[in-house]
Amino acid sequence: MKIDWAALGSVFGVSLVSTVVVVGFFALGVVALSRQESAAGGGGGSAALARTGAYACFAVCAAAVAYGIYLIIT
Repeated sequence: MKIDWAALGSVFGVSLVSTVVVVGFFALGVVALSRQESAAGGGGGSAALARTGAYACFAVCAAAVAYGIYLIIT
């Protein structure tokens, strides 16, 4: 039995980077939602912008998860 260490390292690297990116986008979405709640009290367009940014971050997370499931299924 021979282990292809280069392929294993490549899979590890891609998994690590993609995990950090997805978690980062999710955290940005949560921060944007919390800013939307604090900006809603003051009024203005910043609340709508924060909500839109949060939804965009969550959409990126959902797309990454959907793409991962697609890669597993095919």
